[in-house]
Amino acid sequence: MAVNRDLLVLFRKNIFTQKDMDKEVVRLNEILFTTESLDNFVRSHEVIDLNKNKVLNNAIEIKKLIRQKKLETPFLFFFNKN
Repeated sequence: MAVNRDLLVLFRKNIFTQKDMDKEVVRLNEILFTTESLDNFVRSHEVIDLNKNKVLNNAIEIKKLIRQKKLETPFLFFFNKN
């Protein structure tokens, strides 16, 4: 889970110590790590295939598409279900 990322954390007042801010950044990293997982991404997206006029909702098919280094067919779009 040791992901190096740059986070900009803004506080309204400077009442936190450096230790408190470090704890907050660690918590934010934990939240982002769980929400950015592949399973959550697949659950919240579907693929629109304009070549076959289909919408893919199957998690296994979507994971296969994500793991491909180069897509074999054009006009495949990831669509957020939100």
